[in-house]
Amino acid sequence: MNKRIKIFDFKPVLVICLFAVSLLFIRWSASPVTLKNGYWRATIDRPDGQQVVFNFQTKDSLGKKIIYVINGKEHLLVDSIETRDDSVFIQMPFYESGFRARIMDNGNLEGTWVKYFGYRVRTMPFKAEYGTKERFKISVPPVSNISGRWETKFIEENKVSTMAAEFKQEGSYVTGTFLDPTGDMRFLQGVVSGDSLKLSTFDGANAYLFTAKIDNENKISGGKFYAGETGVENWNAERNVNAITSDEFSGTKIKPNSGKLNFSFKDSKDGHIVSINDKRFKGKVVVIQILGSWCPNCMDETKFLSDYYNKNHQRGIEIIGLAYERTTDFENSQKALLPFMKRLDVQYPVLITGVAVSDSLLTQKTLPQLDKIKAFPSTLFVDKKGNIRKIDSGFSGPATGEHYTQFKKEFNEIINRLLAEK
Repeated sequence: MNKRIKIFDFKPVLVICLFAVSLLFIRWSASPVTLKNGYWRATIDRPDGQQVVFNFQTKDSLGKKIIYVINGKEHLLVDSIETRDDSVFIQMPFYESGFRARIMDNGNLEGTWVKYFGYRVRTMPFKAEYGTKERFKISVPPVSNISGRWETKFIEENKVSTMAAEFKQEGSYVTGTFLDPTGDMRFLQGVVSGDSLKLSTFDGANAYLFTAKIDNENKISGGKFYAGETGVENWNAERNVNAITSDEFSGTKIKPNSGKLNFSFKDSKDGHIVSINDKRFKGKVVVIQILGSWCPNCMDETKFLSDYYNKNHQRGIEIIGLAYERTTDFENSQKALLPFMKRLDVQYPVLITGVAVSDSLLTQKTLPQLDKIKAFPSTLFVDKKGNIRKIDSGFSGPATGEHYTQFKKEFNEIINRLLAEK
């Protein structure tokens, strides 16, 4: 009996396969989605409806995409950028923060800002509009010019902190900073539109917005300071060329009869134990830097100290960083510190104390010769005999202008005086 063999019709299958291949070819041959080069206006949205605004610029450099986050004179380089399909991942160089966003059809970005606080993670909505250099809208000419120095009161519940503010206004555009007890509140940039003042900054750690009403050339009132996701403080200011910042974090002292410093901690680079008693520090002028990778003023100080060390190490100067991170875990602390050190080319040892910055007993556990570490950063100047000769709290960075220049002058004078001693 003959069996009829039914031959399968391959034509429909062939058509389907060719169609699938054509789709793949179209996908492969299409231009990949990428960030456009140019200027952007970015916003980080708070739950209360306020927006922290900042600007950035995208460029191509040495075959890769880079970003400069712009706050006044500060242009912060961001060079860890990855694009996958229609998404972009931007890792800030410091503070364990970054952006995850979708590149929209019009080229704009929508996504989230992600910030790590040790084991905690915070996310906030993020958007960026391409082709916009404007930070805040200017609807009318300014009523006053606020350039100069101001005595500023920040009010949080029943606590009042006095700070000096310094502004520079050209037309409607304003830059400046507030000199807080541990340093400054970063490079601020904004506008005066009529009697309305708006200033903001973003550096990966801090997302700040300041608003206020300019009553006249000598008075600012009704101010609001928005920090991060939920922080809010009231502030007001009066023009005062002699304004000072309340020194509530100063006064770290050496305990009587406490002896010389005596500590040993793991080096953040390789985990090896480094001690102040090691041979390399004997007979040297040693600067002890108390810092944390989470601290913006510490970043400014580290940038200064790294450059200073690389230029002056051969004169008989050593620097040791003591890092107090958000966790007690060495590997997590190392993960936060190493990018910080790499970006700033830190060649001196930065040691991980293993004590969290939130620990109320951090001083007793690490530097018992001191009464209390009151500010980050703090700096200890140790002479050739191992004695602490001076303790400075806080750091006035580049945003403070002439105060930063004065700091550098005084730092050099202290070091030169200690080096000259026998």
